[in-house]
Amino acid sequence: MRHFQGIIARLSSGEPHSIAQLTVGSRVTRQAITKHLRVLQKAGMVHSARTGRESLFRFDAEPLREMHQYLDSLSRQWDHALAQLRAFVEE
Repeated sequence: MRHFQGIIARLSSGEPHSIAQLTVGSRVTRQAITKHLRVLQKAGMVHSARTGRESLFRFDAEPLREMHQYLDSLSRQWDHALAQLRAFVEE
């Protein structure tokens, strides 16, 4: 999990990064970074573009915003249901 956070933190700067750039200063191997990037790509949180021989990866926060909105909605539904239950029990 910590590796995902580090990758996302670097990519969230708005600048695209190569795997080599994402590896700098990290104890994580290029192979491990590549695996993490694949997972993030499948989730739609990272997009890549080929530039010469390397791929540059860019972060997309939209899936996180959508998930946040969904969880907020779900939380409101639970709050409402629990309020109704409390009112019923206290009557």
